[in-house]
Amino acid sequence: MKNLLNIFTAFVILFSLTSCSEELVSKVQTGTVKGTVIKKGTNQPLKNVKIYTAPSTQTVFTKDDGSFEIAEIPVGEYSLRAELSGYVTTLQGISIKNGGQNVSVVLEMSDDDSLNSPPSAPVLLSPTDNAVDQPLSVDLSWSATDPDSLDVLKYTLTVKNDFDQNVIEIKDLTEKHYFLENLKFGVTYYWQVSVSDGVNPAVNSPVFRFKTNSVPNNRFHYVKKSNGNYYIVSSNEAGSNFNFTALPANSWRPRLSQNAQQLAFLRTTGGSTHIFTAKPDGSQAFQVTTIPVGGFNNAELDFSWSTNGKELLYPSFTKLYRINKDGSGLELVYTTPDGSFISECDWSYDGSMIALKTNDPNGYNAKIIVIDMLGNVIKTVLENVNGAAGGLNFSVDGNLLLYTYDISGHQDNNYRQLNTHIFIYNMQTGDVTDVSVASEKPDGTNDLDPRFSPNNAEVIFTNTSNDGISVKNIMKVTLQDITRTALFPDAEMPDWE
Repeated sequence: MKNLLNIFTAFVILFSLTSCSEELVSKVQTGTVKGTVIKKGTNQPLKNVKIYTAPSTQTVFTKDDGSFEIAEIPVGEYSLRAELSGYVTTLQGISIKNGGQNVSVVLEMSDDDSLNSPPSAPVLLSPTDNAVDQPLSVDLSWSATDPDSLDVLKYTLTVKNDFDQNVIEIKDLTEKHYFLENLKFGVTYYWQVSVSDGVNPAVNSPVFRFKTNSVPNNRFHYVKKSNGNYYIVSSNEAGSNFNFTALPANSWRPRLSQNAQQLAFLRTTGGSTHIFTAKPDGSQAFQVTTIPVGGFNNAELDFSWSTNGKELLYPSFTKLYRINKDGSGLELVYTTPDGSFISECDWSYDGSMIALKTNDPNGYNAKIIVIDMLGNVIKTVLENVNGAAGGLNFSVDGNLLLYTYDISGHQDNNYRQLNTHIFIYNMQTGDVTDVSVASEKPDGTNDLDPRFSPNNAEVIFTNTSNDGISVKNIMKVTLQDITRTALFPDAEMPDWE
C-alpha cells in the first residue's frame, strides 16, 4: 500500500513539472529578419556576407543575390551585423516587438579603404627624358600598376613649355598614352603624369622633358584642301613636310620671303580677303591689309613681295596698292584706265617693273602688261584673246616672264579652262616659248600657277584634268631638257623660294 502511495505521488509531481515546462515554452514569441546586402554606391549584391545579431541568435551568410534570412528570433531589441573581408562592418538596429513579425532590411557596405594600397608611381616611357628633335605631334606613353586588381586607374597629364605660360592638363585618362599635337618648333616641353585609384591620394611620376625639332628651312609651300577649305603646307623636295596648323582655316596662296623670314598668304576674314603674314613655323599670324584684296575670283588672286621683304604689292579690283609688311605706308600705285579688274601682280627682283593681269568681272578679256613704277606700260604681253590667262612670275634677272593661257579660248560662267599652257615671254626679244608643248603636257589637262625655281633652271606648277573636279598635282619642268617630274600629289598653288 505504501509503495502504491509513493508511485502515485511521484507521478503527480512529474506531471506538474511537465505541464509547467510546456507552459513556459508556449510563452516564447519569435520573429524573422529578411534582407539584402548591397555595395554602397553601386547597389551591387554582395554574397557570402556573414550576418549575425547581438545578442546572439544565429549566424547566416548571404546568397549570390545578396539575400539572407534569420528566423525564430525571440522578441527583443537587437543589433544586426554584416561582415565581409575588404568591407567596413555594417551595423543596423532591429526590433522584434511581437510574435510572427517579419522585419525587412537593406544593408549597404562600403569598401574598407584602409585595406587598399595606392598605385605605383607612373613610369614615363616615351619620349625618353631629354629627347630632342621630336616631331610636332608626339605620342606620350607611360605605365603604372596597382596591387588592387579591382581598382580603376585614372591618369592626369600635365604639359608645360619654355616658350609661353600655356599649361595643358588632360584629366580622367584611362589609357596609358596620349597623342599630343600642335606643338611648336624648337620648344622644350615638360610633362608629368599622376595616377589615382579613386581611394588613395594621387601618385605623381617624375617630370620628363623633350625638345621639338627646329623650324625646317623648307623652300616649297603649297595648299591642300580639307572639307572645302584650303590649308598651307611647307615641304622640301624629298616630301618631308608639315602643316601650318597655327594658321587659321582657309588660308591660301602662300608666298615666302627669305629676306623677311615671313610667309605671306591670303585669308578671308569678315567677308573680305586680306593679306596675312606669319613666321616660318606658322605662328604669330598678322593681318597686313585694311583695304581688302579683291578681284573676280578669290582663288585666282595673287600678290607679290618686294625683294627686300619690307613691302607687299597687291590688287584690289581696279587698283594696285603697295603696303609695308607691318600694315603701314599704304600707297596707291596704279589704277586701270578702262575699269578692268587687276587679279594678279608680280614685282621684278630689282623693283623696277610690275607685271599685271587684268580682266573683266567674269575673268575674261584678259590682258597681261608690264608697267614701270610710274604706271607707264612698257610691255604688252597678251591682249585681245578669248579664254583664261594668269600665272605671272618674273625670272631673277627680269628678262623672262612666266604666264599661262588657255589656248582653246574657251569661256563659260564657271571659268573652266580646257587647255591651259605655260609660256615664257622674253622681255628683250618678245619671243614666246610654250613650255607645256615642249614638255609634252598630257592632253585633256591644264598647267596652272607656274613659278620659277630660285635659280631659274626649273619651273614648278600645278597640273590637273580639265574636268574641273579632279585632283590637282604639283610638278616641275627642268628647262634644260624639258622633262616633267611629279613633286607633290593632291596639292596646288605652289611657291618655291
